[in-house]
Amino acid sequence: MRSRKLRGTRRRATVITAAAVSVVAGAAMLPVWSAGASTSTEPEVDARTKATFQRLADAVFTDRTDALVDRPGKRKQISNGFSGRVALSSGTARDEDKALDRLTTRRERLARHGEKYSDARTTVTLDRTRVDGRKAVVMVTETTTLTYDRVRGDEPRTTGFQARHRLTFRADQRGNWRLTDIRESDDDQLAVNQPVTPMVASSPSPSPSAAAAANTTPSAPRAAITRPAPSAPKTLTGGAYDYKAMAAYAEKYWRDYNPDYPSFDGQGAGGDCTNFVSQSLKAGGWKHVPGYVYDYTRWFGNAEIQSHSFVGVNEWSWFAQNSQRVTSLANVYQMDVGDVLQVDFDGDGSKDHTMVVTYRSAQGVPYLTYHSTNTLRRSVSSIIASYPNAAYYAYRT
Repeated sequence: MRSRKLRGTRRRATVITAAAVSVVAGAAMLPVWSAGASTSTEPEVDARTKATFQRLADAVFTDRTDALVDRPGKRKQISNGFSGRVALSSGTARDEDKALDRLTTRRERLARHGEKYSDARTTVTLDRTRVDGRKAVVMVTETTTLTYDRVRGDEPRTTGFQARHRLTFRADQRGNWRLTDIRESDDDQLAVNQPVTPMVASSPSPSPSAAAAANTTPSAPRAAITRPAPSAPKTLTGGAYDYKAMAAYAEKYWRDYNPDYPSFDGQGAGGDCTNFVSQSLKAGGWKHVPGYVYDYTRWFGNAEIQSHSFVGVNEWSWFAQNSQRVTSLANVYQMDVGDVLQVDFDGDGSKDHTMVVTYRSAQGVPYLTYHSTNTLRRSVSSIIASYPNAAYYAYRT
């Protein structure tokens, strides 16, 4: 996102709810306790316990993903036969039940937009664990691939994302660990199975010099989200820009970041979304406009320095309009490969997130690729179904 906004229920009967998730841990995690014994010694978190934390996280996020699948899969089976327990706390179980309800509603809304998923695969890897007495903070990375059901017949085969999560476990006097809190670590929190609306920061304030300059912070018109959309054909080759190169760059680096640029992911004040889109536009022929980093009529970025317009959501919009490198589209469904979509989640007039179109189906559905949360080919229908009350801004590049 990178903005200051910086740089800026219906229960599904077939889904096994996360409240039922209970994972058992090996006796090795209890060097002092016997089952049911009380002690004041702090529990040890060894490799087997960490693996159990990972398996519980895997089960929770698999449940979330399966809530979106039209033909729900089975929840992953966790090994049995150990003593001691690792499970959801009662409060977290209730929260996950509500999350599954919201995701089921999202699945139904997606179906009304003509989109379904026929299969899904979620895996979770444990990145690191920090233990402080009876509290364990576990950082994990979720990798999910969803297979598009062929509703229209021209969807891409899959969409995917990676998301990072911060899980807090607490141990009771018997050494039983309970998952008490789940938080998203990505700045934008835009995974398709993320049940809550992304948090947004305060609106950006232009620097005094920029504010004094005439017409450097123009407003863009909102785009409609209804279908069908008026025709807006686009020539992908032979012009000033190579739109296929923009898409190819984005799909190459959606998950494995280009080391030739800094990453703003995980810095708390926004994210890497606009930085990533700017790189894609540059790969397709957008040229640098050197100058002062705070001047929104300038645009440049490399390994050493980046203008605010290169990495900021609102700042990019101001540059793109000032430079006349974009025109606004009346409807999000008019977007084609290389076009850019921005979202204002809370409707306060300041934009929060930037994405680039890397695929458009023959039926007229654009598919977006973006950073923070790293996502490949998510349909604009899915974005709208997830955030129906947001404001959308579509740009023809």
